[in-house]
Parts: sequence; structure tokens; C-alpha cells
Amino acid sequence: MLSKLGVIGAGAMGSGIAQLAAVSGTDVILADVNQEALDKAKSRLSEQLGKLLEKGKIDASQLNAIFGRISFVSELSAFSDREMVIEAIVEDLDVKTKIFQQLEVICGENTVLASNTSSLSITAMAAKLQRPERFMGIHFFNPAPVMKLVEVVPAIQSDEDLVVQTIRQVEAWDKIVVRAKDSPGFIVNKVARPFYSEAIRMMEEGVASKEQIDHAMTSQGFKMGPFALMDFIGHDVNFAVTQSVWRSFWFDDRYKPSFSQQKLVEAGYLGKKSGKGFYNYDAPTEKWEPKEEDDTLLAYIFKRILVMLINEAADTVQTGICSEQDVELAMQYGTNYPKGLLQWAEEIGYDEVVYQLDGLYDRYHEARYRVSPYLRDRLSIL
Repeated sequence: MLSKLGVIGAGAMGSGIAQLAAVSGTDVILADVNQEALDKAKSRLSEQLGKLLEKGKIDASQLNAIFGRISFVSELSAFSDREMVIEAIVEDLDVKTKIFQQLEVICGENTVLASNTSSLSITAMAAKLQRPERFMGIHFFNPAPVMKLVEVVPAIQSDEDLVVQTIRQVEAWDKIVVRAKDSPGFIVNKVARPFYSEAIRMMEEGVASKEQIDHAMTSQGFKMGPFALMDFIGHDVNFAVTQSVWRSFWFDDRYKPSFSQQKLVEAGYLGKKSGKGFYNYDAPTEKWEPKEEDDTLLAYIFKRILVMLINEAADTVQTGICSEQDVELAMQYGTNYPKGLLQWAEEIGYDEVVYQLDGLYDRYHEARYRVSPYLRDRLSIL
């Protein structure tokens, strides 16, 4: 298995990838042109490993060995002997592409080059390289040492044997791997869009408040409601992904961004990290508590968001982006959904899911509510 890994980008994601590989026994070089970022990464890794020590998951000698397997550098020339290099820097296609073009000169011809992008085109990056067959996407979720899911995304040009080897390697790091076709948002960031967009839609229409919508979802097993989750992720990040997916799908209404979130970004209200987003974290208000008369509304909110999520998952399988098994794994382990969306559809009944979606389409006459052929086909099977 892999013995020498390079990671570019010493932010939270890059240092997390470095940590999980080093814990598994891999020699890691972590590179960043910003010395301050490297210093913060050292401090972050020391803190994270210290927590593992306190919990008894590693001992002092293991801590020293893990930290000793990570080198911190500012020059890409250190990657000349790496078997794989993973990039985890800013979500900018041109910046990422230039990095990989430099790596092609530095690294050996058999080095696997991979981007941790969450939504940019893997194929477009590969097309700018001399040896695109060794390039692919390996998308970790934050925090990388904790989150179990990794999306492996081959470019059209990727060598199949290298893809299979890479999947085995990531699995050796104790990760659950799903394979996605190179498409906007891959699996998780595509399928999860309605969790946010439909929630905002209902709030903007005055159907329900953000507190009611968040409660409707958490009461059904979701770890966080959509508004609290957007605040947690950061609106700059969440809105940028929404825009990227929308544009990449040729402005399909299903992924249309919202003015409400755009205005938060413009105001600098980015969520928890800025102290204010949909919620005000500098002056928290009392937690909203439901009354018995809210039950019907809460049930409507939950079902409306859920059937939209199910429809997106179904369409992701229908269009060949991934398998049924992988879309279930992706949403359970990439977003911590209570259960697989297709499993949920079976439990509710495909006829009920289609009925709810058709009702939304009849009301709004918008393409975002069109029913996936996958779901209609399930009706003919029943």
C-alpha cells in the first residue's frame, strides 16, 4: 500500500488528510506557501493528537511516531518521491490546475495526482495535464480524520486500474468509499441541495419560520436543521457550492440559489464564524418549542423536504452518477442523514413520494418539482 503521500494546503482539510494518513502509518509531506498556515497546522495536529492521547486511543510513543511521520514544507519540490499527492486548496479551477501542472514536472511519472475539490470538474483539470490518466478526484469530508465517507471521482481520462488501486488505498485508511461520475457536486453536494433550498423556499414564502423548519427536521432524526447547518458550514462556502452546482447544471431550477442567502453573504453574515447568519450567535434567542397545533405544519415541512431529497437521490442514480448502494452510503456517512434516502422512499411508499412531488409540481409548475423517471418506474413495479 501507499507509503509516501504529499498533501498541498495546510488548512483544516489538508492537515486532516495528513493526520489520517500518518495515523495509518504513511509518511506524509504537508506543503503550503504560507508559513503561518503551516504553523497553525502543526498546532492543530498537536491538539488533535493530544485529544486522541487523552481518550486513550493512542499512547505517547504512538503520538510521537505519528507526528514524526509528517513533514511541513513550503516548496513543492519536496514531492519528487511521493507516490500520491492530494491537493486541498482554494476552490479555484485555474489555481488548482496550475499546481498540478507544476507537480507533473516535479513528481515521478507514476505518481497519482488527486484533487479534493467538492464541486469543480475533475475532467477539466485533467485535460490541462500531460498525463491526465493518472489524475482523479478524492473528496474527503471535514473533519477528514472523523468523517467516514470519501468520494472517489475519476476523470474521463483516468486509468481504471489506478482508480481501483486508489479506492483500495483510501479504504485502507479506514474510510467508506463511494464512486461518483464526474458531475457537478458529485453525490453528496448534489443530492443535499434540496435540504437547504427547499427550506429557504418555504421560509421565503412564509410557509414556516426557520425555527419551525429546523425543528421539523431535527425531530425526525437529522442532526441539524437546514438553517443551523448552513450557519455552521458558513454561507460563503454553502452559497458558493450552490452557485457552482447551479451553473454547472446549465442553470437548472432544481439548484437555483436564493436571494436570502446571497444577501447574508453580501452583508458578511456568514454564520457561526462571523457571529450572525440566519441566527444571531452574539445574542441567542430562546429555543423555539412546538405546540400541539404545530404538528400538521411540522409534518408538512418534513415530508416536503424529504421527498425532494429522495427525488434528487433517485435522479442521481437514474443519470448514472452513482449506484443505488453508493447514494445510500454517501448520504448516511457524508451528511449523517438518519437513513438512506431510497430506503426511506420504500418505507413511505413510492406512490406517496410521487404523489407529494406531483402535488408540488401542480402548485408551482416549476421543473424543480419534476419527478425522476426512477421513481415513476418504481410505481410500475409495484
